[in-house]
Amino acid sequence: MAAPVDVVYLGPSGTFTEQAVRQLADGDGATTLPVATVEAALAEVREGRAASAVVPFENSVEGSVSATLDALIHGEPLRIVREAHIAVRFALMARRGLSRSGVRRLATHPHAAAQTRQWVAEHLPAAEVLPESSTARAAELVAAGVYDAAVAAPLAAARHDLEVLADDIADRAGAVTRFVQLAPPGPPPTPTGADTTTLVAFIRHNHPGALLELLEQFAVRGVDLSRLESRPTGEGLGQYCFAIDADAHIDEPRMAEALSGLHRTCLQVRYLGSYPRADSRTGTVPPEAAATAYRDAADWLRSLRSASEG
Repeated sequence: MAAPVDVVYLGPSGTFTEQAVRQLADGDGATTLPVATVEAALAEVREGRAASAVVPFENSVEGSVSATLDALIHGEPLRIVREAHIAVRFALMARRGLSRSGVRRLATHPHAAAQTRQWVAEHLPAAEVLPESSTARAAELVAAGVYDAAVAAPLAAARHDLEVLADDIADRAGAVTRFVQLAPPGPPPTPTGADTTTLVAFIRHNHPGALLELLEQFAVRGVDLSRLESRPTGEGLGQYCFAIDADAHIDEPRMAEALSGLHRTCLQVRYLGSYPRADSRTGTVPPEAAATAYRDAADWLRSLRSASEG
């Protein structure tokens, strides 16, 4: 049986995901393998053929990547162990010798199309925008003569010997995509003080105040949330779960207590990991939510019990 590769990732090569792999892979000697879909990447890890997977998780313009989130909500559990933030820079590329005026069939991934729609409408009004499975695949097919041009990462132009006709064509400057590295369940990375805990909570009963009850588990313990969104469970119209990013680590008493509260009140809680933030941003922890406050409270409670026993 072949040894598992170190990292599988959403391919093909020449994508922003490959840039994230380069940032996240432990050392230059890591073996990597591109696969066609997010589901295929996670399956490689779940079935033991890869040690980890790197996939896109969230974009600052388009929001969460639903394929990744849905694949994590269902199936065998996996854990997020690291994340990377990659600046999204799109370029218009074509075979050498073709000018912008000759672009009639333009290929790209739907997310890239959404982030460059205004630029393309203004500068290539006659072009037909055609969806492809990835920006890198679009560039590959331009090199093969299937399309006139592609919107893709500049890395793809170098990979396929294409000419960049325009660079930095995103409608909004500063767009960032968040990538996560997934591994089988295991102990989380050591807390850094700038960590995220990701989880999915399934409400037990849909009733007025159900979401408030969920949020209170964090609020009363001083845990800030950086992302909260509803996702359909797939079990019927109107059945939703909530994907959450909390600014704390499971080893912090406040986060551990919040998770315990969710476990008591929710139908199911899927813990997706505690890991360092890529931007190293630390939040403010209220004094009453600090670890020392939890220790003091535990000591006080023990003293009350001891006095009762005496």
